Amino acid sequence: MLRWGLDESVRHLNHGSFGAVPRFALDRQQVYRDEMEAAPVRWFVSVPQRIAAARARVAPYLGVSADDLAFVPNASAGATVVHTSLDLPRGAEIVVTDHGYGAVTMGAHRAASRAGGTVRTAHVPLSAGPREAADAVLAEFTDRTALVVLDHVTSPSARFLPVDLICAAARERGIVTLVDGAHVPLLLAEPLAGVDCDVWVGNLHKFGCAPRGSGVLVARGAIRTELHPLVDSWGAGKPFPMSFDEQGTQDFTSWLAAPDALDVVEREIGWARVRADAADLVEKGAALVADAFAAATGQDHRVDVGMPAGPFRLVRLPSSLGLDGHALRDRALAELDVEVAFTAFEGQGFVRLVAHAYSTLDDFEDFAGRCVPELLRWGNLR
Repeated sequence: MLRWGLDESVRHLNHGSFGAVPRFALDRQQVYRDEMEAAPVRWFVSVPQRIAAARARVAPYLGVSADDLAFVPNASAGATVVHTSLDLPRGAEIVVTDHGYGAVTMGAHRAASRAGGTVRTAHVPLSAGPREAADAVLAEFTDRTALVVLDHVTSPSARFLPVDLICAAARERGIVTLVDGAHVPLLLAEPLAGVDCDVWVGNLHKFGCAPRGSGVLVARGAIRTELHPLVDSWGAGKPFPMSFDEQGTQDFTSWLAAPDALDVVEREIGWARVRADAADLVEKGAALVADAFAAATGQDHRVDVGMPAGPFRLVRLPSSLGLDGHALRDRALAELDVEVAFTAFEGQGFVRLVAHAYSTLDDFEDFAGRCVPELLRWGNLR
């Protein structure tokens, strides 16, 4: 039976933010750390080769070549690699969406500013299907558009974007594409299938359950020669992705333990089963939570999401709870012993529920029966 490092006194309904790591992978990471500390010189001399071997083990889980994959600390760091490496033309425009992850969008603004350009934000309705969502992004393209930054799965709105359609249209126009797939590794069996993007970044430590600090950057084609790691070290003169394998005296043990995490879940449960079971569970769990709110408010708290993302679901919050998701998250953890995400989009607050292999229906029943009444009380609705 797969064991986790989670505190059993806390209800965990927010796998999407920081993930959870199997105990086996944590133990393997500690073995690597002990080896590093026992003989630092031997360790750091050999670590580029170890990282290359880890890349070769991770690549099949993403359906890509190990030669196209580099490790990065997280998806945001991978996006920063793109934002800082590309030599954008003067006056360039970068297109983002209003579903974008805040840190990555801020990086796009900085990149555009350095080029004396601007950022254009496409509005994609929450309920938009693939064609409507793609058209909303394409409508922001101009003859100055040099880069488009897209979320594969959006953080605030828990939906897919049609990155395949948008990237194909961008390719025809010669626009560079960066897909932020932070949540997608292992959530999809082959996340890049049919997606003709220039760069794709993702986190292995979210749905993939790897130790924190293990992200990937996948680059294909000529753009690989333009990408440089965030740390200039002795690998700087090497071609992609070897240049990313050698970045000084960082603790790379999360990268080395990442394939151990992917392997143990596949061996003990099977990733296909994890994906199917989590999607089924969160569908049932979200209905329980939405119905609990509705019983008190008389309103419909289910959410129409155009392209729902597997184990992610939104439930609409009463407006009286406000839009400060961080404050709600912190109070729920402190007073209710539950880890859950609160987000907002277009002036509406949501609770974002995420399931994984360790989740149970009892977790959602507990949230509906114990936590929803407290949330209603916080909003002065009880």
